[in-house]
Amino acid sequence: MTSTLVESDPSFSRQGAKLAKRTAAWKPGVLPFLLPFVLLVFFGLWSYRPSSTLLSWILTVVWSLPVAGVLVGVQGALLIRRRVRRSDRMTPPAPAAQDFLIVLCPTIGRHDTYPALERSVLSYVEHLPDWFPYLRVDILTEEGCEAAEKIDRLADSHPLIRVITVPKDYTPANGTRFKARANHYAHELRIEEGEALDYVWVLHMDDDTGVGPDTATSLAQFINRQRRAHPDEAKHMAQGILTYPRENAVSLFTWLADAVRPADDIARFRALTGMGTPAAGVHGELLVLRASIEAEIGWDFGPKEIVEDARLALTFCRKYPGRSDWFNGRCYGASPANARDFVKQRERWAWGLVALCFNRQVPLRYRWFLSVCVATWVLGPLQHIGAVLLVGWLVNDMNTSPATQSVVILWALNFAYVIWTYWEGLRLNALASVSGRRKWWEPIAVVALIPVFSVLEGLGGLRGFTKFARREENKFVVIAKPA
Repeated sequence: MTSTLVESDPSFSRQGAKLAKRTAAWKPGVLPFLLPFVLLVFFGLWSYRPSSTLLSWILTVVWSLPVAGVLVGVQGALLIRRRVRRSDRMTPPAPAAQDFLIVLCPTIGRHDTYPALERSVLSYVEHLPDWFPYLRVDILTEEGCEAAEKIDRLADSHPLIRVITVPKDYTPANGTRFKARANHYAHELRIEEGEALDYVWVLHMDDDTGVGPDTATSLAQFINRQRRAHPDEAKHMAQGILTYPRENAVSLFTWLADAVRPADDIARFRALTGMGTPAAGVHGELLVLRASIEAEIGWDFGPKEIVEDARLALTFCRKYPGRSDWFNGRCYGASPANARDFVKQRERWAWGLVALCFNRQVPLRYRWFLSVCVATWVLGPLQHIGAVLLVGWLVNDMNTSPATQSVVILWALNFAYVIWTYWEGLRLNALASVSGRRKWWEPIAVVALIPVFSVLEGLGGLRGFTKFARREENKFVVIAKPA
């Protein structure tokens, strides 16, 4: 079936209309940012008291530091709003009938991660074949893993599923470990099998992250656009939105805490990855990459790398500037099962990102922005309003005004953006859920709990930095994955 015939198919036209409707629903709101910003500006100016103490100068710096990331995030949200306004002029979605899609799903293969893996893999074979006539799902696992028999049975249940087993004695040339090692093995296998081609795309997914109909239509739409683009302008990489449906959550608390993640996708990642330069990194799920480009970069970044997706993104910035994009598809993950796992997850990310920020193999011009964002994260516990008030009480100085009044506007911008991320992220997660809407009390709860969520995020970041500073051995911690 050719693309022309498919585009005239009424069923695909109806799905295109549904896609446009869903895309409009994802449009970031302005009021959830504007209202807190105005209120915070008025309150800040009203309560301002001149101060030149050491505490005021420290606060002037640390509470202003996030502004670079905030401005990029606001830009990304505005770019999405502009794209939605132009959505009626977008080409109707059609199957990617001339390209081959390989879904790569690495898994540690433990019994406590298998239920989520099964849920995710079954979603690939359910929703992707209609839009990708040439499709294969590769489950990537380690030789001798706990759930090997279950994984083999899952592969036997559908002809599109294949298991790739990484031999225990496999060691890449640069000695990379963990997930990057497995990805590099799969990348070398594709080269050996003659699949490292421009029309072969690799969709990287996590073993707890599924897809839906909107994922398939949006991804096919993106890939088809690259065929029509000029060769010098066609994109080689793209990323969509990671959401957390309510039904996948074991803990309501961590589900609310993870509202910040989809908001980051429609903000910073939309601005940077969507404009061609993924300087803030990418996440390892719903990341699509040409197999020919992945063959040139590879995943063999060395034995200390535990944030292979971010390292890949910064290498991509250097080799292929301007050639990444962002698309309006969602994938469906699951929040950590409890607060302890939430902190452990953030700790690993921070540990790896801090190391990447100090990695001189990556030119500074490609890692400075990520370094600013990571510094803001690591300093989180010291920036917390509770910590600031405690220090003020101890030094008998409760004046938390900045050194100059104009900084109040920067602070209002930063704090309003934090409120917006949780508000909008919650909305996106609710849209991805069966009900499609938030419960009346959830927006109130998520905003009220921001100080608590900030403690957990900051604690994970600080612990990650501490482990890096102590030069502890890198560990790729994999938390349990809820079904």
